[in-house]
Amino acid sequence: MLRQIARQQDIVEIAPQGSTLKAAALAHVAEQYGYTYGTAYRTGFKNSLVQVRMYRDPRPDARVREAATISAHPQAGNGGTVPGLEHGSLKPLPEAVGAVAVLKDLVTFDVMAQYVADRTQKVLSYLACAVLTALLLIDRSPVEAVASGVAVALLITAAFKVGAIRRGKIARRLTDAGFLAVRDEQGAQRFLRPGQQLPGHRYPFAA
Repeated sequence: MLRQIARQQDIVEIAPQGSTLKAAALAHVAEQYGYTYGTAYRTGFKNSLVQVRMYRDPRPDARVREAATISAHPQAGNGGTVPGLEHGSLKPLPEAVGAVAVLKDLVTFDVMAQYVADRTQKVLSYLACAVLTALLLIDRSPVEAVASGVAVALLITAAFKVGAIRRGKIARRLTDAGFLAVRDEQGAQRFLRPGQQLPGHRYPFAA
């Protein structure tokens, strides 16, 4: 990530193995170098990677922040200290814990969008339950087949509900932190800081 930043790329891709907290910690580091959060999603084998996309912030204060960080951490990437993190670790320093927690909520909210069911997904899921029931009728009694299909449908319903509740809690935390809820071109809900626009607009993301 620091090599991408050193090349002053307009877009920096972060893909740590593991938790959203690690992704958020690295995103916080990128912000200190004048980048701003763009989006996050799961990728890789069995969706094991959390991919975060950061955009270079063109605002003058972002360049001031970048210059101050480079001055304070001249050996970052060469064994030196990294802004906001404990030396040699992805654990946030006390003063960065709050900012990393907010980024973790942003990352988690966007990542969970892949698993939030819309009407089409729900219809397909319940249709699959009906197909399962029909297949079970071939070699099981009607009672067993229907019971199995209903059990699977209940599990799917519970999963949809739990995901929606968790995402709703995150949305409230982001709103309380001053973020604004918007809809992107696909109609998905996103959260932006006041004054920010979605990727593809002139400000603050690269076109």
